Amino acid sequence: MAQSRVKGSIRGVVVDSTTKKALREAPVTLLHAKDSSLITFTITGGEGNFAFNNIPEGNYRVLITFLGYRNISKNITLDASSPHIDLGTMEMAQTTILLNEVVIEQERAPITLKNDTLEFNATSFKTRPNTQVEELLKKMPGIEISRDGTIKAQGQEVKRVLVDGKPFFGDDPKVATRNLPAEIIDKVQLYDQGSDQAEFSGFDDGTREKTINLTTKKDKRKGIFGQNNIGVGTSERYQARLNFNRFNNGQQLSIIGLGNNINQQGFTMQDMSSFGSGSGMSGGGGRGGDISGGEGGRGGGGGMMVNPGQGGGIGGGNNGNNNSITESWAGGINYRDSWSKKLDVTGSYFANHSNIITDQKSLRQNILPDTTFINDQTNTTRNQNTSNRLNLRLDYRPDSLTSIRFTPSLTFQNSTYTSAIFANTYTGSNEPLNQSSTFNNSVGNGVSGNSNLLFMRKFNKKGRSFSFNLNTLLNQQHTTGTTRSANEFFNAPDGQPPARNFDQRNEQQTARLNNTATFSYTEPLSLRQTLEFHYIFGRNGSRSDKEVNNYNEVSGVYDLFNEQLSNEFNNTFSTQRAGATLQNKRLKYTYSFGLDIQQAGLKNDNESRNTMLRRNFTNLLPNAMFTYSIGRNKNLRINYRSRINSPSVSQLQPVPDNSNPLNIRLGDPDLKPEYSNQLTATYNFFNSGNYRSLFAALNLNQTGNKIVNAQEFSNTGTQTTRPVNENGYYTATGFVAIGRPIRSIKANINLTTNLGYNRGISLVNGQENRSKSLLAGQGVSLNSNYNEKFEYGISANMNYQQATYSLQSQQNNSFFSQVLTADLYYELPYKFIFTSEVTYTANTGRSAGYNQSFVLWNAALARQLFKNKQGELKLQVYDILNQNRSIVRNIGDTYVEDVQSQVLQQYFMLSFTYHLRKFGGNFNMGQNPNRRSNMPPFMRQQGRQ
Repeated sequence: MAQSRVKGSIRGVVVDSTTKKALREAPVTLLHAKDSSLITFTITGGEGNFAFNNIPEGNYRVLITFLGYRNISKNITLDASSPHIDLGTMEMAQTTILLNEVVIEQERAPITLKNDTLEFNATSFKTRPNTQVEELLKKMPGIEISRDGTIKAQGQEVKRVLVDGKPFFGDDPKVATRNLPAEIIDKVQLYDQGSDQAEFSGFDDGTREKTINLTTKKDKRKGIFGQNNIGVGTSERYQARLNFNRFNNGQQLSIIGLGNNINQQGFTMQDMSSFGSGSGMSGGGGRGGDISGGEGGRGGGGGMMVNPGQGGGIGGGNNGNNNSITESWAGGINYRDSWSKKLDVTGSYFANHSNIITDQKSLRQNILPDTTFINDQTNTTRNQNTSNRLNLRLDYRPDSLTSIRFTPSLTFQNSTYTSAIFANTYTGSNEPLNQSSTFNNSVGNGVSGNSNLLFMRKFNKKGRSFSFNLNTLLNQQHTTGTTRSANEFFNAPDGQPPARNFDQRNEQQTARLNNTATFSYTEPLSLRQTLEFHYIFGRNGSRSDKEVNNYNEVSGVYDLFNEQLSNEFNNTFSTQRAGATLQNKRLKYTYSFGLDIQQAGLKNDNESRNTMLRRNFTNLLPNAMFTYSIGRNKNLRINYRSRINSPSVSQLQPVPDNSNPLNIRLGDPDLKPEYSNQLTATYNFFNSGNYRSLFAALNLNQTGNKIVNAQEFSNTGTQTTRPVNENGYYTATGFVAIGRPIRSIKANINLTTNLGYNRGISLVNGQENRSKSLLAGQGVSLNSNYNEKFEYGISANMNYQQATYSLQSQQNNSFFSQVLTADLYYELPYKFIFTSEVTYTANTGRSAGYNQSFVLWNAALARQLFKNKQGELKLQVYDILNQNRSIVRNIGDTYVEDVQSQVLQQYFMLSFTYHLRKFGGNFNMGQNPNRRSNMPPFMRQQGRQ
């Protein structure tokens, strides 16, 4: 119908009313005259001109805004008699008259650019009643949210979501987006936030983190609101949710709680860590990931690309957990206030108890120089975890030039873990090699903490500053458990028994204490050049004490000390790093280059073997950065960094881990630190006139002394894995995201392309195995807010992955994963609402039995209740076709593995939700007249509040 109507145009020119000069890049918005909803948006050109083309008949309003000028608003009508309207020259008057005791609020454009901040006017993006912030973000161009709540903006994952410039329940972005209503949000600010020291000094240190700041409406900063829900379903499924917020301008109090067994979470499971043996499906690799922060995944040190989650089923509700069933009970409280003009306080407490049930089966092909081993395995695990987390942030400003920030956090955790592993290994010709049954049980508790103290001082000379940062990380864990295993070998060499059984009790205590002190001083050399000096001292200490005792059949207790598996080990990695960086700022570009020298000392003390190893390393660490602003809406950033990564204590401790007897893991005290070079280039473009966006990123990484896996396979099919240092590791990844609106159907379309290449290296039976992995993925998504009653979304993703090996080329493989999704929201008469989510998954190129395609279809019918639609009664059907499943392919240095996991399947649920809304009134809560809700001075300078 829209295409059959007359298409018209609107044009005009914007100038200064006094000077008559053209105003370029003035935002011009076309709105529906009826409800002021957004149609399209543009900015004026070099001559102050603007134009809207292909506009159908109707009544419209043209809104022109410009900083420092009064708004211009014109109502117009396009019809068959006058399809083309020229508004002529429109003069904007400067706002130079100050009116005492009068506040004039001007209409704002939907999207504005303020320095490096992209700001969305939330009122321009209509959302359904009673929706959360997550739904608001989905409607904004360049922002994508996956079903598990992960936020991507301009192709990058958003790591932090702030509320009025302050943390909300720590740094968990999902808590804010899934627990705050969209109707209280005034502005959504998107920017790349630098480190606290960089924000303060204005000296770009290359550290960037994609951040969203939610600015609340002034009339919604005083009141109570929340969302509460309860539901019961078939198959003993249930859900409950509590959300209460009480805001009084700068003072905020929020309480959240939930309980369910359908994988729903309104937060990130950042406290989840198993105290179990960690044997995984087959226990292979797993010691060569990010060595500075712990152990990697199953891919091991060679770093072959892993394809987790592709083709996995979607978990119940919002979470999208596709390899287990999780029962969660959680609750927390968040508090924020300004106790004086100089002191702001933000704190939170969060408690979580979860029970994770994982049932998996896998088929792994181990690729060897002269043969192939097939491992067929089933794994059942139960992990109960209870954690309590405390966060606090204090911002103190003794004067206008000094800021002190103290951010401590503390987590207590208890866990119980059980697993049962049943495995069979046979050759490529189906000749049986071994069979194994292993049972692990463990109980653990731990405490971890982190504190960050930041002192920042500016001087009277602009650009001169001093800052000091002290970061402390503490982690202590204690676990006790038993391992019982029965193993039979069908091809045992002469002299070795065909069956090996053991029953052991193990106790392990680990402790880690890291301290890092950073001193930074900036000195302006001129208006354009700044020199920064810095010194960093770090000391990372870790200790692991492991005691293993065998079961004594005579005494009936575990009193036979196992010296081979027991060990006490200390590791200390100390660094001193000093350097300088020169930064040059121009109007359109900024560049910097610097050089650091780092002296490091590694000390390994094997107390059980009475041996000590000391080594010293001296490295030059260059860095460089270049940014170029190609016009107002385009920028290019190139960043080069070098770094040293130290091995973890688990990689260094020379004691066997036999939690999976078919895959024994060892440490290597002779490991050296890794030396990596990383080059990152990003290009960002956003056209505020037509909402088109383009984001491209290229990442290159080369690592010397890469910690990789050396694997030894016996003729009985057993495997021993230990970490070693090797050279020849390279990775290259590229990403492109393109977004634009399709006005005819009121939709946004996003295209994403990702490419990856990885060249890894490992050792197999003493021979060098070079692996190459290629990943290519293409995605497209279409999301439409067609009108207030009808919304839909469609997406498609296809990934192709290829792996090749130098030792056995016949094991080279490639496979596809394809996922199609469709979402629908439709308001029916009599306040009924119908929603539907469909996901189709297809896998090809997998092992026999793993090439499966299936459809996951969820639907719900809801009835809105009460006068203001604050209540809702919903009947939900999950997995209507009863086809949900999870299939994942993992690629490692020496293997290809397909894993299928038990997931949630069909259930029905009836739930009731009540939305609490009450704003205004008297909510003093002990209000301090000196309270301020703004950010610290060094953040306010960025123009983000």
